[in-house]
Amino acid sequence: MKNYLLFLFAWLTGLYAYAQTNAPQKFIASVNWVQAKNYHLLTLFEQDKAVNQLLKSDAVFTKLTQKKADELNTSLTDCKDAACLIDRVKFTDDEIKEVSNELNTLCKPGSALELLVKTQIIPAYTYSLYKTTVPAELLVKAWEQDAAGINYTIDVYGGGKKPNYPAIDSISVNVKDRRYKTLVYDVDATLIGDVKNARLFFEPAMQAALLYLQINERQDPANYEPMAQTVNKAAVEHIKTTTWGKYPYSVILIPGAGPDEPAVALSAEGMLRCRLAVQEYRAGKAPFIMPSGGKVHPYKTKYCEAEEMKAYMIKVLHIPEYAIIMEPHARHTTTNMRNGVRLMYRYGIPANKPGLVITDKSQTDGILVMAARCEKELKYVPYKLGKHLSETEVEFFPVPEAMQINPYEPLDP
Repeated sequence: MKNYLLFLFAWLTGLYAYAQTNAPQKFIASVNWVQAKNYHLLTLFEQDKAVNQLLKSDAVFTKLTQKKADELNTSLTDCKDAACLIDRVKFTDDEIKEVSNELNTLCKPGSALELLVKTQIIPAYTYSLYKTTVPAELLVKAWEQDAAGINYTIDVYGGGKKPNYPAIDSISVNVKDRRYKTLVYDVDATLIGDVKNARLFFEPAMQAALLYLQINERQDPANYEPMAQTVNKAAVEHIKTTTWGKYPYSVILIPGAGPDEPAVALSAEGMLRCRLAVQEYRAGKAPFIMPSGGKVHPYKTKYCEAEEMKAYMIKVLHIPEYAIIMEPHARHTTTNMRNGVRLMYRYGIPANKPGLVITDKSQTDGILVMAARCEKELKYVPYKLGKHLSETEVEFFPVPEAMQINPYEPLDP
């Protein structure tokens, strides 16, 4: 019996160590949260001094930097329509391939680029979808993802291309209005001044994407950041002193339910979901409640689902602020789950302890069969489901792949 207990202890200890070492060890951080969350690799290119200098001094990239600057500068005189103005700031397929080839050449053993991949990219899991730890291969895949994301953002928020969810994520201007071409012209004119001193090949295109998000009032990824010092400060401090062994679950996740009317801050369904979660919190199921949901419904609403649920639980249900972790960015049930997992890793919540998602029966039924939707929209499943406890409760476990960036959802990548 003693040997069996020793074996069991060793097995559990090994399992815990495996869960911890296979968890993300690096997290996105920047003064520009919209940029960093969407284009993590390019942000690191700017931040890492050795890599920054390497890219600036490379002959291929220097030539491309000048080419992109020339195309932008001449767009004001050459382009006769909005489509031309927009295309001038995007990456072409040939340019993306050229950069891929050069990065592959430069990412040699012992190089600054290889070190960046090993110490920043791999531990962050932000490009884990590509299932490779070969530095040059992962570097190229990460670059191609960021470039595709930049082009997509420009197409949607500059060109008016339909996003994945048009009812909530579409461009803010009428592309058929005669003033539309003037707006796009003015974007290029403004961008010329913004990037006149740029020496990194990707800066004109990346800044164009960020500018289009800004003029569409789509700074959603930056909302409430840095959350650990603002809306989640009390909870983050409380996490440090939490005795996790007292609870069967780490967090109670509540997916948001946006109202249909612009003047309504919190829907009736949102209130009911909060009450269900609070019942289990008071029963001692978990030390934290995580309301999840951004500024989603209706189109360009000023109300954030997570913020309104937090306020309701504090003011009406009398839950202490330190017990509530806000997740204010998710725009879909898939990303309620994904973003909840991300915060669990970021805030040091034990990855080997299950979370509990609590919502109404209809959404619970959807979550139970949501893996296929996740694969379609995210290209992976950002959680593992545990037991289906009741009509309103399902266990889930975090997986590190949840940190993977989605380049085709720039409002919540």
